[in-house]
Amino acid sequence: MKHFTRKSLMNKSLNLAKKLIEIESITPNDNGCQSIFIEELKDYGFEFHKFDSNGVSNLYAKKGNASPLVIFAGHTDVVPTGPIEKWNSDPFKATEKDGELFGRGSADMKASLACFIVAIQEFLDENNDHDGSIGLFITSDEEGVATDGTKKIVENFLHNEQEVDFCIVGEPTSATTFGDTIKNGRRGSLSATLVVKGVQGHIAYPHLIDNPIHRVSSIIDEIKKISWDEGNKYFPKTSWQVSNINGGTGATNVVPGQVEVKFNFRHSTECTPNQLKEDVTNVVKKHAEDYEIHWDIPSEPYLTEKGFLTEVLSQSIESVIGITPQVSTTGGTSDGRFIAKICKQVVEFGPINESIHKINEHVNINNIAQLKDIYKLTLKNLLAHSYEI
Repeated sequence: MKHFTRKSLMNKSLNLAKKLIEIESITPNDNGCQSIFIEELKDYGFEFHKFDSNGVSNLYAKKGNASPLVIFAGHTDVVPTGPIEKWNSDPFKATEKDGELFGRGSADMKASLACFIVAIQEFLDENNDHDGSIGLFITSDEEGVATDGTKKIVENFLHNEQEVDFCIVGEPTSATTFGDTIKNGRRGSLSATLVVKGVQGHIAYPHLIDNPIHRVSSIIDEIKKISWDEGNKYFPKTSWQVSNINGGTGATNVVPGQVEVKFNFRHSTECTPNQLKEDVTNVVKKHAEDYEIHWDIPSEPYLTEKGFLTEVLSQSIESVIGITPQVSTTGGTSDGRFIAKICKQVVEFGPINESIHKINEHVNINNIAQLKDIYKLTLKNLLAHSYEI
């Protein structure tokens, strides 16, 4: 087993983050990131299992067979850079400036991945006879459609009737101050494309046309007034928003033959996708005779009620940086929704998310060392305390 001094491990978190940032792993291409994790952990007694699917790289690494099983979960894929000329530095050249580390994926989520690895190494160097087992779920398909990523690892667990006791997802959850927010769940997401058809014609002959814009206006007006639910103590009320409307020929004297509307629900655990689909369809039927609705695959909500895992992670954050985090379910979706099918306690914690997916994405360099310490302390406390599943 390799052994590192504390100073070298602190430097290693930053250096490993840099190494990962400089790999151009635009979704769904891992481009060798996971090979680095295997190299880093192979001398620590880990077993490695690959679940690659349709060009997506998925890695399950595990040390030990005893309970509890603690999983660190994350993704190596990043979103495209956008216009490179607008970056202050090469997005795939890790650049330090003014205490920040710049590069695509720095905050989302290669710094977290580096901290996973070094926290595990340091923990194992200090705790040779620890209880339980340690694992990693790593995918290259989180920023994309996410159909061949963590979902495939979870399907294997379900097939073999395996479970995870605790999971920490390294998403950038901090809002304005590092350590201020833990995610203990996420709202569900349901998107659709509605096409309402009419009869195209000259605007001066209303008796010969059927204006789909007017029909869509009535549909939108009625749906936006619906109160879907009141939310609950963990989730805000379900919301519905239109994101795109496309229709018209560009001429001012022609009514179009059809209008396309894209919309999205962000829903609490008080609503199901099927309920929302039914309610929307009933409204559409009232205002349109000729229509099509194409529903995307829904992202289900998940929730870990406040308990042992949220308490242990919160205490670790307080111990390392002196901040008491809030526990929240705000934000978009994450792979936590898949992992929740095999794990009753899933939380997310990572760097400040203000710059993610933006030009000049960055992460605070001091926060990288702190994040590693938080992950390590959480791991230590999870494998040293009695718990209830």
